[in-house]
Amino acid sequence: MDSPVHGGTSLRTPQRRRAATAGLAALLMTAGTLAASPAHADTTAPEARGGAGEVEAPDWLKRPVRPEKPVRPNVPAQPQEPTDPALSELVTADAIKAHMENLNTIAEYNGGNRATSTPGYDVSALYIEDQLKRAGYTTYRHEYDYELWREQSDAVLAQTAPGEAVYEDGTDFRTMSYSGAGDVTAPAVAVNTGSAASGCSPDDFAAFPEGAIAITLRGTCPFAQKVANAADAGASAALVVNNADEVFSGTVSALSAIPALGVSGVTGADLIAADGLELRVKVDATVVEESSFSVLAETAGGRADNVVVVGAHLDGVEEGPAINDNGSGTAFVLETAIRLADLPAPKNKVRFAFWGTEEEGLIGSTEYVTGLTDGELDDIALYLNFDMIGSHNYARLVLDGRMELPGSSGAPSGSGAIAKVFEDYFAAQDQVSEPGVLSGRSDYRAFMEAGIPSGGLFSGADGVKSEEQVEWYGGTAGEQFDPYYHTPDDTLENVNWDSVAELAAAGAHGVEFLAASTLPVNGVLSAQAAAEFSRLGHDWVI
Repeated sequence: MDSPVHGGTSLRTPQRRRAATAGLAALLMTAGTLAASPAHADTTAPEARGGAGEVEAPDWLKRPVRPEKPVRPNVPAQPQEPTDPALSELVTADAIKAHMENLNTIAEYNGGNRATSTPGYDVSALYIEDQLKRAGYTTYRHEYDYELWREQSDAVLAQTAPGEAVYEDGTDFRTMSYSGAGDVTAPAVAVNTGSAASGCSPDDFAAFPEGAIAITLRGTCPFAQKVANAADAGASAALVVNNADEVFSGTVSALSAIPALGVSGVTGADLIAADGLELRVKVDATVVEESSFSVLAETAGGRADNVVVVGAHLDGVEEGPAINDNGSGTAFVLETAIRLADLPAPKNKVRFAFWGTEEEGLIGSTEYVTGLTDGELDDIALYLNFDMIGSHNYARLVLDGRMELPGSSGAPSGSGAIAKVFEDYFAAQDQVSEPGVLSGRSDYRAFMEAGIPSGGLFSGADGVKSEEQVEWYGGTAGEQFDPYYHTPDDTLENVNWDSVAELAAAGAHGVEFLAASTLPVNGVLSAQAAAEFSRLGHDWVI
């Protein structure tokens, strides 16, 4: 996923509800009923999140009642034309797995990773382009320049008082990407460490001693915000302690004024508990100018002024092949594009994006969105993001377009309707789903900031699974949704294929649904649907 610009994942206990198949949702759905794909049909998940029964369409949206015509006797009913298979049936877990295996092979032969500005990334992009061209698409590279942060030598975290200890890089701590350089030895001070919002407010640093090293907890706000607040308060360095035992890889997105380290929960607990703590923090890093690109393609047919953008980040971290984060999302978007090309032209154009340099701070998607003209932005109806859909200890998380969770913010109007499309699909499969925090940790952030309704699916990263969630999804309580997140063990062997099948089916349904109509999201009615409704006011009277 995601450059982890934010702290931990917050979840709301889902209300279980079954799909409402009547009313507006039924009106908008393509012909046929929802069907489980073979990859996920045999489900034993408990009753899905749901509401109260079927929803009646509002009066103003009902078709006008016309006088009945005389019925001609003995006229047989017209035969029904066979419908095309649903996209959710065509986009299979086996096909997605094949793409992920190919991305793994590319990483294996190109330095072990697919990080931005590496051969592994470049060859991954060539694979995406080749697959899209074979399916009939014309591909486009959106190129951009950016500042690439790199460490020049090993970082240091050591305790100099009350005792002496040297901590291990990669086990006890990791340098946050875009950390400022420096070598400081100073007293260390815990900052509001009784709260997940530790360091998120300048008020947390009201009595902070000049030149000390700040220790904050992960959660609630971006790492960059915690580190910037520490620097503004006069701190000489900043540590962010994980909300799980393990260490994590984080980023402050843009070069920070002071050194910044992420610390494992175990080591951090020891540091916070120590009296008279003094630490040495050293970071030797620099920023160089680099160039990279994202890969885009779109359907030939569909309205060009009401585009559905579907995206996933193509790059991974340097530590490993990045198969779940985000080979899974990449493979899903690729297979969806391939299968959609075999179906009749959608009502709305669908644009597929494979973002570069996400792990360095959401750079590829941000450069793309900020480079669009006002007219080009107006042509985008919505954005769907798929970042990690195969987490080992997974959950079915629907990005929280209604902003029901404390950490969710910034969702433009229409984002809640996107969430409902996915929720209804899961409910129709008798599968529980939950909102996942819309925190800005992935490529949807630039779209939301531009006012574009956004949503998507996510199987979890560094959040911790509860006992209740084990009842819904299986797995292990008290462990991260993806224990291999941002590690060398993010491999094929640690992907949960049930998660891939279930989230891919829901994701493909969402793409097909919104490619047919975006009415609930942005009020745009397709030309065919509009023709079914009278424009005369008196005809709308029931």
